Amino acid sequence: MSATVIKKGKRPPEDFNADKLRASLYAACLSSKSPDGLAHNLAAQVAQEVEIWSNQKSDVTTTDIRAQAGRFLEKNHPDAAYLYKHHKKMM
Repeated sequence: MSATVIKKGKRPPEDFNADKLRASLYAACLSSKSPDGLAHNLAAQVAQEVEIWSNQKSDVTTTDIRAQAGRFLEKNHPDAAYLYKHHKKMM
């Protein structure tokens, strides 16, 4: 059973979607100049870890997901983790 993701603002909640997370992580890895294969593998690994983490919860926020993914990513690619965690602040 997947967790329900509570969105910011007035957007309705939705089920956790590992594909959306994986795409976001992949983009952060590519933005930090990672080779495509490394970006793909890290994104898949971190998304899987976050999915396992989220399956233990009934509800999570987008902020929770971003923080958890950032922690997992930081262990393997600190530059990509920084870009991922601060993406919204850089726009």
